Amino acid sequence: MNLKFNPKRRTFMIQSNLAKIGRLFGSLLFLGLLLGNTGEASAHAVVTESSLRHQPIELNHATEVVLHFNSGVELALSRVFLVSKGDVYHPLEIAKGKKPGQMIIKVPALEEGDYALKYKVFAADGHLTEDVIRFKVSAQR
Repeated sequence: MNLKFNPKRRTFMIQSNLAKIGRLFGSLLFLGLLLGNTGEASAHAVVTESSLRHQPIELNHATEVVLHFNSGVELALSRVFLVSKGDVYHPLEIAKGKKPGQMIIKVPALEEGDYALKYKVFAADGHLTEDVIRFKVSAQR
């Protein structure tokens, strides 16, 4: 225990080691909460790149779409659907890519129109991510 004089208040303060430890613990807890918030966002499998961005799907041509996620994905627990006009869902076949966090989606030949890939994927740590990627198939390039 330390006895310190506070000139502003003209009083003596008793400062124990327990108080110092409490302040240190509070600071570490606050820092942990700050860092914890950024960690939670990275716990979900988020698409970082899609082959649709660079290679649009050709009219009446079956193709593969490659999605890159920021973490590993459990393919056995994941699902991808092609959503077509009238909100019709068609399950699609998925496969593991060459790199970690990569998913290959086998897309059938499509007619001209607006479509979407709706996916529900489980990150390797068990977090569920659900999202939609919209795209258009047209004869024009």
